[in-house]
Amino acid sequence: MKILRTQKEISAFLNRLRKRASGVSHEIERTVQNILSDVRKRGDSAVERYTHKFDRHNLPFRLEASEVSKYAKKADKNIVKALELSAKRIRDFHDKQKEKSWSFKKDGILLGQIIRPIERIGVYVPGGKASYPSTVLMNVIPAQVAGVYEIALCVPTPYGETNPYVMAAIELLGIKEVYRIGGAQAVGAMAYGTESIRKVDKIVGPGNIFVALAKKMVFGGVDIDMIAGPSEILIIADETANPEFVAADMLSQAEHDEMASSALITDSEVLAESVIQELNIQLNELKRKDIAKKSLKRFGAIIKTEGIKEAIDIANDIAPEHLEIMTKKPEKDAKMIKNAGAIFLGQWTPEPLGDYSAGPNHTLPTGGTARFSSPLGVYDFIKRTSLLQFDKKGFMLLSDTVEAIADIEGFPAHANTIRVRKIGLRRKSQ
Repeated sequence: MKILRTQKEISAFLNRLRKRASGVSHEIERTVQNILSDVRKRGDSAVERYTHKFDRHNLPFRLEASEVSKYAKKADKNIVKALELSAKRIRDFHDKQKEKSWSFKKDGILLGQIIRPIERIGVYVPGGKASYPSTVLMNVIPAQVAGVYEIALCVPTPYGETNPYVMAAIELLGIKEVYRIGGAQAVGAMAYGTESIRKVDKIVGPGNIFVALAKKMVFGGVDIDMIAGPSEILIIADETANPEFVAADMLSQAEHDEMASSALITDSEVLAESVIQELNIQLNELKRKDIAKKSLKRFGAIIKTEGIKEAIDIANDIAPEHLEIMTKKPEKDAKMIKNAGAIFLGQWTPEPLGDYSAGPNHTLPTGGTARFSSPLGVYDFIKRTSLLQFDKKGFMLLSDTVEAIADIEGFPAHANTIRVRKIGLRRKSQ
């Protein structure tokens, strides 16, 4: 891996990073549109057709609680204990995010906000090449904390094979509505509803490009959490950082897939050279080394800056999903970070802690969207309703103001709602 030193080299890398998730082929878009249209028109029969085509099974959609339990029993008990500990920590963290309804009264005017949970959500859990019980925990627990009444979960089961650890996570959280379907057809079923799957109000959870595009296309009819892009990690480090740790943390993202990005920004020439050596050593020991090598070649970088301030400026420009800070004073440097999905401070806080067991949600904004969006949380599963109540005194306080604005905006009927009440009050006072 080459060390980037010039502004031209750094700019070229940043441009490549910004473009990596763009350029979806029209063929894929048409495929997803056709699947969604088919599911909307034909319901269960379309879902059945695509499930057989892509997942190669004709099993019933619904996984009953007894089946979930049967598969969950196959999970290693030590892993189940790990899931239980992780679930507790995730729940404890998200409990802090709860919001309460509020109101205040002044001059005969009551104003406030009512907080209610979304009634029904759909959770998508990937189940193709790999299965992710952590995704179940991270997407379901904040919804449960918010008080969501109904949670429907879709997980594909290629060739009818059901992952025991995903089932263990489902059983642990007490989810009763589980479907063995995936892909764009699962998103369509949740968004539009079918004969056997009721429509949801919001869809959350990651997936492949077909799932991501399907979520994007159904947005508006239902809400979604975000369009998740390829995973990414950015590490800011100085001469105090351990090159072995830095390399290991970069590879933790590079092994995701060929589109993942792993970058180091440092003001230390010695660290930069040492990390390159460590990457070469550790790569050869990786089970997924071919994937990691392609990822590092396409979207990996080591950027040399003149100081940590410059590194922080570049980090704010990138707005990474995961940002690790391994410097002398990481807490101080973190105060200058404006854009990041999650910040990991110090050498003993590797990103995978956040993936599984720390507590904060691992569903994070990617592709620079941390400039304007946030990690998945309890706030994603609530609705806020404004509350207004005026008595006569409060009405008269604002009546002239509202009437004047309505008139100049050209809405006489708006203004008339004020006038008829004022006339009525005058009549009563005579």
